[in-house]
Amino acid sequence: MAFEYEDIRKSQEIFACLLENHELSEDESADLFDAYTTSEAVQSLTKSQGDALDADIEQYGDTIYLIPREDNSFLGYSKAQLKRELCRSDATDRDYYLSQFAILTLLTMFYDGQGVTAHTRDFIRAGELQNTISERLKEGVERYDEERQEESGIAFTNIAEAYEKLKSDERGSRARTTKEGFLYYILKFLERQGLIEYIEQDDMIKTTKKMDHFMDWNLLNKNNYQRVLAVFNELDDPQSYKTKKTTREKNK
Repeated sequence: MAFEYEDIRKSQEIFACLLENHELSEDESADLFDAYTTSEAVQSLTKSQGDALDADIEQYGDTIYLIPREDNSFLGYSKAQLKRELCRSDATDRDYYLSQFAILTLLTMFYDGQGVTAHTRDFIRAGELQNTISERLKEGVERYDEERQEESGIAFTNIAEAYEKLKSDERGSRARTTKEGFLYYILKFLERQGLIEYIEQDDMIKTTKKMDHFMDWNLLNKNNYQRVLAVFNELDDPQSYKTKKTTREKNK
């Protein structure tokens, strides 16, 4: 298929903007946004450039995003890079999985996967997030044996051990060896990615439009997130656990 020079040029401008900012909004770049959304040729050319760099280009509402695919360490983060960002210098895999558990906990507190928009809360407190992480790990270890942990995809025992090694500091220490510091650096990382707003003086966490778009249009459609959400809902609902436990015992 032959493309017009103007379409090629416009797609390059769009992709350059996406490379620089990872997003392109209608408010800030109306001309480029209009070119992408109204021209099939421009959209196809732009997406092909994303493919070349192992990334997807998706429009969610009034914003176009450049989304690195899994294991794309050029535009995104490898596991090792993410571990360095989120954990202390001598972190183990358990520490890394604890950081992922903390992020999943935050997501499930804001988004329940129901309705037109899954966003259910305007904000949460960092202290509430820390307490929820502790409670869910405790419940997970008590309720899930090794076999069920493997089935759920969440190694509660290993993650809880990593969490318990962190000290507690009511003064709000930012040392990565404390629970408060561990959580602080995760929140600051998410803020740098434009996914949350962390208002430290109010101990308040808010999601951004970018995060809402990703959750409503992308992540909530993933089977893995739905599986985690189901596990967390069970941990938060004692009656659900009792019912499932009784059912499993009857089936033995």
